[in-house]
Amino acid sequence: MSNDDDQYGGAGGYGEVGGTGQTRTRLPDPPADPYGPARRTPRTSRSLITVVGVVVLLIAAIAFANSAPDTPSDPASDKPPTDSSTAATGTNPVTGKSAGIPKGFAHDEQGAQSAAANFAVALGSDAMFNPARRRAVVDAVADDSTRAKLQSAFDADYSAGLLSQIGLTKDGLAPAGSTFVNRTVPAGTKLKSYAGETAAVDVWCIGMFGLTGEKSTRPVTSGWFTISVTLKWNGSDWKVVETSQKDGPTPVTGDNAVSGSDEISSAVTEFGGFTYAR
Repeated sequence: MSNDDDQYGGAGGYGEVGGTGQTRTRLPDPPADPYGPARRTPRTSRSLITVVGVVVLLIAAIAFANSAPDTPSDPASDKPPTDSSTAATGTNPVTGKSAGIPKGFAHDEQGAQSAAANFAVALGSDAMFNPARRRAVVDAVADDSTRAKLQSAFDADYSAGLLSQIGLTKDGLAPAGSTFVNRTVPAGTKLKSYAGETAAVDVWCIGMFGLTGEKSTRPVTSGWFTISVTLKWNGSDWKVVETSQKDGPTPVTGDNAVSGSDEISSAVTEFGGFTYAR
């Protein structure tokens, strides 16, 4: 039945009867009695009220759900952060230094990793290209049992021939108008083994190396590498027994615009390093 049938069908309305097309005549309403009872207005359909109520409740429920947080917030905790492969432990860095290199690391796994990270920075700095500064670095980080061996090996690595090839003087200094850059920045550490008195740690690093200046034939470039450090506890601190290095892991190079030589030179001078803690 059509809407017209609903409105006008039945007694007193137009509409089809039994599908025959017959019509009914609408008779006028009898005159109202002014003294009789008032004519009652039609009531709103109860079903319509119910539908409207359900819709209102549904909208309210949706609004409440959208206003609630996605995940409940956990109450604040006084517990220290838990260990993970990527997050720092929260252990405070050491305060002591020897030859500008942090010292006095904790006698535990975290202390060994912190020591390895800071030793990697020192052994990967421009100080290693100057004979006197290199000796001070090795004296500060090496264990007594291997200090002489490490000194000899590093002296051979940083030979006068290498310095000349890079463009440095015999003292590891850059030519006039240039700045020599050799900086190592740890990205993370991994404890390979720990036996209380000895530890082996890998330090994943990014390094910067080269000479600034318009006439430089070795512009400053970056590279990724991993330094493996074997440590020994000497009774008061961790010390280096042996080190080695390999390339990578290396991420894909980004789309950053290359900075000018002057900007790199200023950054190396103005931006200091850190004391690293696992």
